[in-house]
Amino acid sequence: MAQVSVYNMEGKEVGKLDLNDSIFGVEINEHLVHLAVVQHLANMRQGTQKAKTRAEVSGGGRKPWRQKGTGHARQGSTRSPQWTHGGVVFAPVPRDYSFKLNKKEKRIALKSALTSKVADGSLKVIEELKFDEIKTKKFAEVMNNLEAKNALVIINENDKNVVLSARNLADAKTILTGNMNVYDIMKAGTVVLTKDAVSTIEEVYA
Repeated sequence: MAQVSVYNMEGKEVGKLDLNDSIFGVEINEHLVHLAVVQHLANMRQGTQKAKTRAEVSGGGRKPWRQKGTGHARQGSTRSPQWTHGGVVFAPVPRDYSFKLNKKEKRIALKSALTSKVADGSLKVIEELKFDEIKTKKFAEVMNNLEAKNALVIINENDKNVVLSARNLADAKTILTGNMNVYDIMKAGTVVLTKDAVSTIEEVYA
């Protein structure tokens, strides 16, 4: 069973925590982790690109010159793709890039991502994360105390003071346990979990 240190907001070790091996100590499935990241990025694509085909551009209804005898190549329309202001060949149209992974694949990918962070020592557990007021400087100090760079902070409850304190930091992001995703976990330099968040994750995914 993997064991990690538990820190307070000052960055001092206050205890140890045993992590559930069925979540934080699984065999890492790199293929499913890759698929989950690709799915996340694909689902974020807007897919709103659009260009007009020759059927959609205005004009070009008249044959520009007669078929024979001019010395020019024959042309049927001034809106053919080779003409300036002509339509686009195989023009892009709005489309949906998203695709789905089944629930079992998602769970394995998420567990693999968490396990990889434990394995390389970039997962840290904090006893609690509470602020009396919204203070970005205070949040930054806590991250410095934990030596957490490019941190993903996973919290159990939507604490307004915590979320808004982190919002202005370029190298920190907060997320609820219910919104965890493989992309954010793998992108983060350090994953910071509150003790409550660890308990919730183990209840849901064990």
